[in-house]
Amino acid sequence: MNFTPIEELFEKFDETAQILQEELSCTYLDALGETGENFFHGHVIQEEISELSRKRLSKIYQHFSTRNYTKEDIRKAYQLAILKGMQENIQPNHQMTPDAVGMFVSYLIGKFTNNNQELSMIDPAVGTGNLVFTIMNHLSGQQISAYGVDIDETLIRLAYSGANLQEHSVQFFTQDSLEPLFIDPANVAVSDLPVGYYPNDVRAAEYELAADSGHSYSHHLFIEQSVNHVQDGGYLFFIVPNRLFLSEEAKKLNDYLKKYTHIQGMVQLPLSMFKTEAAAKSILILQKKKEGLHAPKNALLVNLPKLSDARATKSVMGKIDEWFKQEKY
Repeated sequence: MNFTPIEELFEKFDETAQILQEELSCTYLDALGETGENFFHGHVIQEEISELSRKRLSKIYQHFSTRNYTKEDIRKAYQLAILKGMQENIQPNHQMTPDAVGMFVSYLIGKFTNNNQELSMIDPAVGTGNLVFTIMNHLSGQQISAYGVDIDETLIRLAYSGANLQEHSVQFFTQDSLEPLFIDPANVAVSDLPVGYYPNDVRAAEYELAADSGHSYSHHLFIEQSVNHVQDGGYLFFIVPNRLFLSEEAKKLNDYLKKYTHIQGMVQLPLSMFKTEAAAKSILILQKKKEGLHAPKNALLVNLPKLSDARATKSVMGKIDEWFKQEKY
């Protein structure tokens, strides 16, 4: 059989992860993080492996070379293996940003930053790193240093292995993203915001967007944390629920955004991407205020069609280009 490079890589990731899962008595996702490290080093780094499995694994690792695959091949194959692991152990915080969304966010970042040669980027809810890697792969002409934060050790381990395999410069921090972050302000913040309530009311109280009573919305606090960690004039790209500005805390959020940012636009993602209309999301684009910068006369408001509809997509991209000519260039 003729496998595509992605299929071939997935088979390698999957086979070796299953061997390690059995040998280490761990979950598939934990084993995938371990095998990612082995692929990067070119040999088995775990000590507690039987000799037979060590030989099987070593043969696969020694014949692997990143030179035989593109970064996108590696990302997609690794993503497929992660998705397999997530199906075995479904948790609400284990959700990956769809590729089409990541690619469109990449396009927007390139447009808004005018393809600056050097960028620093932070994702405070980095998860497996898939969104960050998609952006870095699609903006390969720009030198991007990235920072990712997540409280989930398994996800951070997968992100770390994924960054090594794709040879990306990313620093990862395993911690509660809403606690103080010891990271220099970045040019760009990007995040597929985790939606829900933040259980730490004491920490939440230190935020302007804390709820007046009860638990605060974690996604609101993530927005504030991101604004705090972006340079003046920097851009923020958030994947948010369509109903973000319809909740009981919406006025406070609106007031906060008007105080600290210029709202650049809102791109509604195709409803066909989501199981229900209630689950539908948009890309919210903000720019942190800076002396001499002004809000656009008209915000970029776009409803993306099904990306399989080439004619409608081309029409929308034309409107976006026209907006940039009028407002940015």
